Amino acid sequence: MTSTSVLVVEDDSVVSRAIQQQLQRIGYTIAGTATSGEEAVELATKRKPNIVLMDIRLEGTLDGIEAADIIRERWRIPVVFLTAYADNETISRANHAEPFGFLPKPFEELQLRTSIEMALYKHSVEKRLFESERRYATTLASIGDAVIATDALGQITFMNPVAETLTRWSMGDANGKAVTAVFKIVNEDSRQPVEDPVAKVLRLGTIVGLANHTLLIAKDGTEIPIDDSGAPIVDDEGEITGAVLVFRDVVHRRHMDEALRQAQADLALVARLTRLGELAASIAHEVTQPLTAIVSNAETCLMFLAQAKEAAVRMAENSHRAGDVVKSIRGLATQSSGKITLVDVNRVVHEVVELLRGDIRRHSAAIEVNLSPELSKVAGDRVRLQQVVCNLLMNALEALEGVPVDNRKIVIGSAPEGNDGRLIWVADNGVGLGLLDTEKLFEAMFTTKRGGMGLGLSICRSIVEAHGGRIWASSAEGGNGAIFRFTVPRSENED
Repeated sequence: MTSTSVLVVEDDSVVSRAIQQQLQRIGYTIAGTATSGEEAVELATKRKPNIVLMDIRLEGTLDGIEAADIIRERWRIPVVFLTAYADNETISRANHAEPFGFLPKPFEELQLRTSIEMALYKHSVEKRLFESERRYATTLASIGDAVIATDALGQITFMNPVAETLTRWSMGDANGKAVTAVFKIVNEDSRQPVEDPVAKVLRLGTIVGLANHTLLIAKDGTEIPIDDSGAPIVDDEGEITGAVLVFRDVVHRRHMDEALRQAQADLALVARLTRLGELAASIAHEVTQPLTAIVSNAETCLMFLAQAKEAAVRMAENSHRAGDVVKSIRGLATQSSGKITLVDVNRVVHEVVELLRGDIRRHSAAIEVNLSPELSKVAGDRVRLQQVVCNLLMNALEALEGVPVDNRKIVIGSAPEGNDGRLIWVADNGVGLGLLDTEKLFEAMFTTKRGGMGLGLSICRSIVEAHGGRIWASSAEGGNGAIFRFTVPRSENED
């Protein structure tokens, strides 16, 4: 273990030699000896002793007290004063140098050792405290928030650089002032003063925060929106010794919030435009079917003039249906519930089959309709349910294109589903689903048809789910063809 080094400052050579001998007998190392204040400062600078024994009365420009003050300020080396003059005036003057002890001459070895050990212990404690305070001050100085600390009377004892910047007060000017003189706050809307958070903390002994819309009035009159919190400073015995305020400028945060709101508005606009694009594609997809039927009936008029009246009626009906489809899709876009009435599901199926009669003939398909007579009505939108059946039937017709003409068959059926549901299905003996993921079939933009847009089944799912039902697909038995099924719940107020 390294021996403690001691610098002896004594202008009486006999006394100096005696002190050195005592120190060596105790086990201390002599760092050097000096006879004047100037020499003591020079040796302390060169040797950096652990402790200095300093005679108060020294010859020269610097006496012991002045030399001790310089050594403490420069090197923070503890000093114990040696004096034969322990009068009150001398002690009062020496206290300004913050000595670590007084040792009246003459003294015994035990007194010398006790004074040195006590001084070293006190110095180690103060050194740890100083380092802790320095870390504390460095930490507070480097954080991004403003910090103000006060004593128990609400007088400022510390401000970090951020607090100095926001308040426009320097620590030197603010030190010792009442916090209300430096930290002036008002309500942004009413312009009325806000209660001093430090006083509230000291009164309640708890953490407090500022209300929203609080302005800090800086020294130069600048108004800064802030938020903050205050907390008590408590000693080991639980006594409140002060308070600490932590606050921040929220102007930047307000700008960020505004930028976020603008970004959200922009995204909403993009989503709306995207939805409009999808809606336009949906309208084109859905209106194509009734318009195709109109064309088909018009061609029939040309071919069979005798049946022109009947075809013209169907053309009018299909034209009206095209308008209904457009209104229905517009309702989907605005998420309206549509026109809800009591709907006969079997009648919906018959209407769709009749509507697509021309397409059925063109595809040379045989249609088998198996509808349960026991079905009661459901609460729903007739046009939208027609869209579902129409889409499924058109898909089934298109699936038959690879099947020999004399073997093309579609079955449309209905049946009760459980206690309160209605099941409708469309089955074909076409190309089938193969290894397709049937869930993907109902996703928007997913298609297996060349030139398809992948909207039909997605629209079907939206309509069915809006009615409280579900829709799914599976391969037909043996893998030849596909079956699409959907359910709708029955009405609780059936006629």
